[in-house]
Amino acid sequence: MTPLQRAGASRYVWEHIYARPQQLPPAGDWQTWMILAGRGFGKTRTGAEWLAHQACTQDQTRWAIVAPTFADARDVCVEGESGIKPILDRYRMIHRWNRSLGEIDLTNGSKIKMFSADEPERLRGPQHHGAWCDELAAWRYEAAWDQLRFGLRLGELPRVIVTTTPKPIPLVRRLQGLDSTIVTRGSTFDNASNLSAIALEEFQARYEGTRLGRQELFGEILEDVPGALWTRKMLDDYRVTEPPALKRVVVGVDPAVTNTEDSDATGIIVAGVGDDGDFYVFADRTLKASPDGWAREAVIAFHAYSADAVIVESNQGGDLNEAVLRTIEPDLPVRMVNARRGKQIRAEPIAALSEQGKFHIVGSLESLEDELTSWTPDAKKSPDRLDAMVHAVTSLMQQRVLAPAVAFRT
Repeated sequence: MTPLQRAGASRYVWEHIYARPQQLPPAGDWQTWMILAGRGFGKTRTGAEWLAHQACTQDQTRWAIVAPTFADARDVCVEGESGIKPILDRYRMIHRWNRSLGEIDLTNGSKIKMFSADEPERLRGPQHHGAWCDELAAWRYEAAWDQLRFGLRLGELPRVIVTTTPKPIPLVRRLQGLDSTIVTRGSTFDNASNLSAIALEEFQARYEGTRLGRQELFGEILEDVPGALWTRKMLDDYRVTEPPALKRVVVGVDPAVTNTEDSDATGIIVAGVGDDGDFYVFADRTLKASPDGWAREAVIAFHAYSADAVIVESNQGGDLNEAVLRTIEPDLPVRMVNARRGKQIRAEPIAALSEQGKFHIVGSLESLEDELTSWTPDAKKSPDRLDAMVHAVTSLMQQRVLAPAVAFRT
């Protein structure tokens, strides 16, 4: 029996004896197959079986395995009990396995390469016919997904299988909303026949009905993040399509002081206080740019929304932030603020306004809303939009009675 025949026979056994319907690839010309399921569902085995079959039946092709860390890719996705190496060993298709480099060369000329999502730049350059992304919701850098997608340009239909326990991160929410994505859902208990009965009883007794259990066992995406100051319901309940006449409008800026691939974005948020005393956020001009670039965008926003002032954080960049704005417009009304207190403490009064129904998003500001409802104090990434919004609304709270009402202008 040739290696290809062995691969076909092994695949037949997987599809017709072991795999559950949820573990079989969906029909159609999908680009991303996302499996959002609880722990123990069989996600790893499903990803490994799919990728092994693709690489073994398509000669001279290139495939990527991306996991949260290189160790995860090697120890779980490749060498683990449900990993791809045991499957390829059955196929007898491995020509060479370089453990230190994370590379598998197959006898048909195809290659499988491991990558860490912690190092997005390593995905810049390599081209692939397809990929397996494991535990996407645990990736620290969304840039890893972006760089992988840029490299998926070989073959007629590059495809990705995503296997992850779901979390309400913006990337997962965006991917599941795409027409090119097929989503499969499942729970730990779907795979009960292959798991310890005692362990399952323990899981049910301890976690069933809890938030952690709903996420980790039943694979639910829970929109409300523990520790976040805002919930989706808080924003949706008081959302408006347009604000009333506004007493004062400001542009809040949380500047980035560097301009590299790994730099933070500069948060630029426009907000106003209405003649009803409520606060309205109606524009998000956040961008990645040089100091000159973000300063020009802030000035454009200032004029576009007939603002009264630009509120800029001075913690990073100090007086240089004001100077770069004044090189563009010397008479620009700029107010520098020093964020002495922690982000959570500064944001809490604004979140309290939301709970009181006095804080409103005008229309939809998806990226800002994602940040408001997902950021927690232990998050590693700086909340650029949230910070800019807090600066703007805090300034409005301090000065909301100083100006007469003006008509809102976009």
